[in-house]
Amino acid sequence: MLSACGAGGIDGALDYEVEDFEFTNQNGEQVGLQDLKGKVWVSDFIFTNCDTVCLPMTSNMKKLQTMAEEEGIENIQFVSFSVDPVNDTPDALKTFGDLYEVDYSGWHFLTGYEQKEIEEFALNSFKALVQKPKNEEQVIHDTKFYLVNKEGVIQKYYEGVTGVPYEEIIDDIKTLQ
Repeated sequence: MLSACGAGGIDGALDYEVEDFEFTNQNGEQVGLQDLKGKVWVSDFIFTNCDTVCLPMTSNMKKLQTMAEEEGIENIQFVSFSVDPVNDTPDALKTFGDLYEVDYSGWHFLTGYEQKEIEEFALNSFKALVQKPKNEEQVIHDTKFYLVNKEGVIQKYYEGVTGVPYEEIIDDIKTLQ
């Protein structure tokens, strides 16, 4: 069955529209919603100085990227939004991504905005909490992986730290292709 958007549908889709954005990736290039249109993407919220969930989340996202490649899935992007833009410069994000040997041709680590901007963007687009308490190093943030269709509409989210449903995510990506 096809949805009104012309792509395969996900049962019980969230249908949260991602608001327009243009941020800076790990290579210092501008990447925005328009660059992702026509591609299915999986996103999350992380930061490089995180001492808890961001390392396993990034490792899990890397596993998803590898699985998608092994399945021959093309036209897929992975997008990690930094929730600590003051510390997460493009260079810091590149160094962080290098630790996981990510394929940057299909993965953007984004920064280049104010703290308040990412907090509002996460809430408005993803219905996700991002909050940096005053005088704290760690940022409070959601730990989900979000599946976004080719039109920039969030279809579903999944656990991103433990118990990641890899096969389900891969199947859902294929449905949206």
